[in-house]
Formats: sequence, structure tokens, C-alpha cells
Amino acid sequence: MSPRTALITGASRGIGRHLALGFAEAGIDLGLMATSADALVPVVEEIGGRVRVVPVAGDVAREVDVVRAVDEVARQLGSIDVLVNNAGRVDAEVPLWEADPDEWWDIMRVNVRGPFLLAHAVIPVMLEQGGGRIIDVNSGSGTRDFPTATAYTASKSALFRIGGAIHAAGHDLGLRAFEMAPGVVRTDMTESMRMHDGRTEWTEPADVVALALALARGDGDHLSGCYVRVGLDDPAALADVPPRRLRLA
Repeated sequence: MSPRTALITGASRGIGRHLALGFAEAGIDLGLMATSADALVPVVEEIGGRVRVVPVAGDVAREVDVVRAVDEVARQLGSIDVLVNNAGRVDAEVPLWEADPDEWWDIMRVNVRGPFLLAHAVIPVMLEQGGGRIIDVNSGSGTRDFPTATAYTASKSALFRIGGAIHAAGHDLGLRAFEMAPGVVRTDMTESMRMHDGRTEWTEPADVVALALALARGDGDHLSGCYVRVGLDDPAALADVPPRRLRLA
């Protein structure tokens, strides 16, 4: 079934903002979550009256905020058909032994505890509806070793396990989970990273939106529990994409 509603985290800027605008253009009613209510105002204004929008402020890694946000979105929209776990942070690009332990753990708190709490709160709503789809904005950096930003890379590896667990336990109940790597979109976060200094080729936000919408519509349901990548997997031909799961050899 085509989705009627979606909850997108980190929706005030970057990829989350592009997803919010793209999902609205597709006619999907939206719950938008960000740490600041004021930061969501320009996005809501840009969407205008095309769809119903429920903006909620909160910390994705704080359970009380997540439960409140999910309850509010489900109450006002009547359902949550799609959850997009987009909110995330990156740590300093230094080797592990130079990393600040508090910053390292806070990255894990946002990037891992956040998606866990959102899924934990949203899945019961989805199960009452007969199912739903969860899209984690993941990263190719979670599939291999990097010398720096070790909290970010570890957090993205952890997301593969969370998404895979949702698929394994929930597929027969109507749940679908996807790990979507967006490539490198020009955002405040990516432009602040040394590894992208001098980069001339960036992923187009429209391509990210197209793949996310195809997954949200169910075009790639056979890829539940799998890794998909913007620029590699054609949204118009997801039926031809072979399942790719991250496994340890």
C-alpha cells in the first residue's frame, strides 16, 4: 500500500529537510522531529498546505521526548506508515586514541540510541495497523574500516544490526526495514568534514528522495533487512536489485 503518513527525524536541515519536502510533494502527511521547534518553522512554511504536518521538538535519544513525539504524530495523523531515522551526528576526525570519550559516547547516543528509541516507540503503532516501513539513513562508512570518526562509523555499523533485527523478528508481522546510504550530499555536516575537502562530486538530494520514496511505497520490499545505496540502486528498478546484507565473514 502507498504510505499515507511518515515520521522523519532530523527534519529541520540537510537530508532530513530534503526528505520532508520530497515526501510532502508526494502527498504524504508528515510528522517532523528536530531538536528545535523554531528550526522546523521554515520547513513547515515551505511545505505550506500541501499536506498535514505535525512538527515536534525533542531529543531523539531521550525516551520521554520520543514517546511524546510518536504519540502526538500518531494521534494527529491517525497512523505512522513510514519511519525515517535520519537524525545523526559525526564526531571529530581524529584517531580513536585522540577522541574525546564524552563526545564519542554522545555520537553513539544520538546515532544508535535514537533510532532504537524511535523504532521501539513506532513499531507498536505499525503493528496495530498491520505493518509499516522503517528507513534508516545509514552510510557506506558502516561497512568498512576508517582511521577517524570512529564513533560515527561504529554507530552506522550498529544500525545494520538494528535494522536486520527488525527484519528478522518483524517481517512476518508486516514490518520492513531498510538501511539506505545516501552517498555524500552537500550539507552542513559533510562540508565540515576534512575527508570531503576539495570534493567536486556530490549526491543530488533529489536522488536521495527518489530512493527513499520508492522504499516507502514498497517498491523494494524484497530488500527488507538489506543495504541500498543512492547512486547505485535505481529507484525505478528496485525489483532487479539483489539483496545485500552486511555479515561478518
